[in-house]
Amino acid sequence: MNIGILNLQGAVSEHYNITKKAIKNMGIDADVKTVRYAEDVAKCNALIISGGESTVIGKLIAVRGIDKVIKEKNIPVFGTCAGMVLLGKKTDFDQPLLGIMDISVKRNSYGRQKDSFETSIQIFGSEYPGVFIRAPSLEGYDKSKDDIKVLSRFEGKIIAIQQGSNIALSFHPELTEDTSIHEYFIREVLNSS
Repeated sequence: MNIGILNLQGAVSEHYNITKKAIKNMGIDADVKTVRYAEDVAKCNALIISGGESTVIGKLIAVRGIDKVIKEKNIPVFGTCAGMVLLGKKTDFDQPLLGIMDISVKRNSYGRQKDSFETSIQIFGSEYPGVFIRAPSLEGYDKSKDDIKVLSRFEGKIIAIQQGSNIALSFHPELTEDTSIHEYFIREVLNSS
């Protein structure tokens, strides 16, 4: 199994390190590599898109043809923060999107950079250290789709959602020491293949 960390912007090394740690904890045979171009993404069984500026990342994904590869090969994607925005079909700003999840995302739902915060959230029935940096949230999702699962809410807003093997989070699990969400994504990818 090859897991790619999209290396265009954001907490790339942090996602790389925690994914390596998750693989070790799980005791599975998998490789993690950073990827920047469509031909690199095409060799991946799964892709992680970190935070950053979603407009810039979206433009680079489109210009480099990464979006086409993800859709053609049906590569499962785990998106955090800006990654959540990019996975959606709609957002509150005109920008390129992957549009592979039937969700609508509100950018900067929790405010600007100065409003960033850390708090305990609930996910998978356990407490988790949520790190929110200019975090988005879901404005809505297609409730007619039976493959969509809300994974977590905070203050009434959806902050984690799954559709098929794709997962979108508004917070940054890569900035914690907790590998449980990365492990969950990897298990979902393995179970779907």
